[in-house]
Amino acid sequence: MANLPEKLYAKRKHGNCEITLEKHLNDTEVCAAQIFQLDRRWGRNWCRFFQLEDEASQQRFLLNLRVAALFHDIGKANADFYTAVTTQGFKVQTLRHEHLSALVLCLPEVREWLAKNRELDADVITGAVLSHHLKASEGEVRVRDESNHLKNCRWCQPQSGSVQEAVALYLQHDEVTATLKKIAEIAQLRGVPTLPDTPWKSGEQIWESARRSGKQHGSYFSQDFRNNPARLRLLLAVKAGLIVADSAASALVREGKNIEDWIDEVVHAAPITPEDIANTIIYPIIGKIKARKENKSFDLDAFLAEHTPAQLQDLQDKLLQEFQKQIPQKGSRVLLLAACGAGKTLGAWKWAERQAKNFEIGKVIFLYPTRGTATEGFRDYVGWAPGAEGALVTGTARYELDAMQENPSEAIQGKDFQADERLYALGLWSRRYFSATVDQFLSFLEHSYQSLCLLPVLADSAVIIDEVHSFDQKMFQSLVSFLKHFKIPVLCMTATLPPTRRKQLEDIGLHVYPTEDDRHALPDLQQKEKHPRYCLEPVANFDAAFDKAVTAYEAGKRVLWVVNTVDRCLAITERLRQKFQELNLDGEVLTYHSRFRLKDRQVAHAKTIAAFAYEKGVRKPAIAVTTQVCEMSLDLDADVLISEVAPIASLIQRFGRANRHLVRGLTFLAKIYVYFPVESSPYTKEELESACKFLESLANTPISQRDLAEKLEQDTPPERISDGSARFLDSGYYAIPGSFRKTDDYTVPCVLDKDLETVKKILESDKKYEKEAYLINIPKQSTIARAEEHSWLPKYLHIAPWEGHYNENQGFITKPLEEVKL
Repeated sequence: MANLPEKLYAKRKHGNCEITLEKHLNDTEVCAAQIFQLDRRWGRNWCRFFQLEDEASQQRFLLNLRVAALFHDIGKANADFYTAVTTQGFKVQTLRHEHLSALVLCLPEVREWLAKNRELDADVITGAVLSHHLKASEGEVRVRDESNHLKNCRWCQPQSGSVQEAVALYLQHDEVTATLKKIAEIAQLRGVPTLPDTPWKSGEQIWESARRSGKQHGSYFSQDFRNNPARLRLLLAVKAGLIVADSAASALVREGKNIEDWIDEVVHAAPITPEDIANTIIYPIIGKIKARKENKSFDLDAFLAEHTPAQLQDLQDKLLQEFQKQIPQKGSRVLLLAACGAGKTLGAWKWAERQAKNFEIGKVIFLYPTRGTATEGFRDYVGWAPGAEGALVTGTARYELDAMQENPSEAIQGKDFQADERLYALGLWSRRYFSATVDQFLSFLEHSYQSLCLLPVLADSAVIIDEVHSFDQKMFQSLVSFLKHFKIPVLCMTATLPPTRRKQLEDIGLHVYPTEDDRHALPDLQQKEKHPRYCLEPVANFDAAFDKAVTAYEAGKRVLWVVNTVDRCLAITERLRQKFQELNLDGEVLTYHSRFRLKDRQVAHAKTIAAFAYEKGVRKPAIAVTTQVCEMSLDLDADVLISEVAPIASLIQRFGRANRHLVRGLTFLAKIYVYFPVESSPYTKEELESACKFLESLANTPISQRDLAEKLEQDTPPERISDGSARFLDSGYYAIPGSFRKTDDYTVPCVLDKDLETVKKILESDKKYEKEAYLINIPKQSTIARAEEHSWLPKYLHIAPWEGHYNENQGFITKPLEEVKL
């Protein structure tokens, strides 16, 4: 038997904070029991989310979760781990601790012990324990850990770099025995099993037998899901619940919080009410609409002081369109299809208001496809919430929030929306209104750790998912998986949707609104959708489109030019600038695309929005060349739109940036000029050929947004049906992270060489998030080699050249612009 240390530790000692293994296991079990109390809202909503609908299955979930919480780190009772947390420096551990924990659960004496309670599912517990760090695979897979070291994730595979052939185990330690006794008490089991004192060693008979048994159990377990979906739901609820409880126990103790008090205050706060949503979000938006109609500035405090609750309700009834009023009546699962600029977002908030009446929930979450659209959604809607209630959740949210305060809107002025970053995702648990990228919440389906830590927030919410037409195939498959397997109020919305996707969403229970029959009773929406807005004129080539752009700008028009690649966007911008100089034309040729440093992209974004802002009266001429980034949720209002041929759904979104608000009168038609690009990339030749047929049928006649939607139905080719698979659903015992989006190996995140010293100082400061301002995604072949002196730079960041390649107003240029084919 190994010499047992006096104490076992779950973490490194920080200052005077000492966390023993027994304490951490008990803390995790307490968090599990407190967060998911079955008689409180979070526990009930969690069970509803995973469709554990009867009392017996709910009780079984909580029992298995509490046992998994006490088992999850028991593998830390080993000499390798003890050395790692009690000595300085990095030590490669021979075997991951959660792999050892799961191995203990596969010992026959432990299995027989757990089997004495028929409500315990040993496979569910083993799968949750093995996968709680999302680094467990059945085969040979490598994943980087928190320190950026490449780790082998194959279950029971020794780590590369470890030199120790055998690992002494401390399974006879009093802390382990006490933990087993706690499990026996909770699960009403007699006695505790005697665990072996044999060191772990590859091929050692006891442990090799347990490994083979575990592999076999895992294989049978996964096969059983096909005939036993209730068991799969139990596994998923326990798997995710363990990650949540472990995260909470670690963060709360580290930050000196009292677990029970914090959970009672944050998790078990009062539900959100319809009145909360109306007062916090809807009425401020109504007031702003009223002020805009009257051409007045808007002051929220004055507006609320001038109106009684009854008057606010009356004003809302007058300003809301009929279709917006009807959305809440369509149920808890809706697919909202309405034209660009019709007012879908305000209608979505009305839907959320109704969900707060029909369901006991604590959150409203708006999900967008990009960081830019999520930021706009926050600025325009969620920003009206108090600072302690609103949240922007994107990969660059902290930097974005700081930047907003430099020029705050009336919604966010004087508010602090920053969450407590020391609590990681738990810092967002107290928030009530969210504007986020879809990845932040739905990538739990691909084993994103942060998304899994936010899963209780998602389960406690009504969710609106915007611009679902823009999801790539991988994202749409995840959306289908989410809607099929998890029960939650969801509103999906977009202006247009290809028929194949619409049918898939209908087939899994989304109520489409408005239908053709609905529209007959919605004259306000009919008028918007059927009113002619555009006149489409195909042009022969780039040169013809260029002449149209210059002529329109000279005539005082707002011209928006959308192309399919950044290179052509930059080359056209430069060609226009040269032409303007030649003609002595005033005004800046704006450009907006994805290849800017974030801080420069924010400026480009703001200038583009301002130049094409919705307004009446004097409209100054403007011209901007953009890529696909303009397609989603940007309130641009052009008089002339020029576009390369793109997939049909993308073209319709681009058309929606012209004559968006009919502010030039009901007789005005925006001119749209479309031409075929010199190459099909990034789209397929088939997509562009289908788009050409679509455009031919619309040419030289007045076009409404309804015309576009109907033609989309006719001309869009079918796409592959999503099978609803996802790693979270399909992995059984195992879990490794995947990609929520279709991976793009073409571009990589970079720091420009001119910014290296600035970024280094930021990384050495307390405001490491400020590095986001200097990051840029560029093609991999445009990067330059790292040197030894750059060892401080995180390995995921590459280096790109500034000189001759970057300009704050243009972005990153990969090659001389005169070489770009147009």
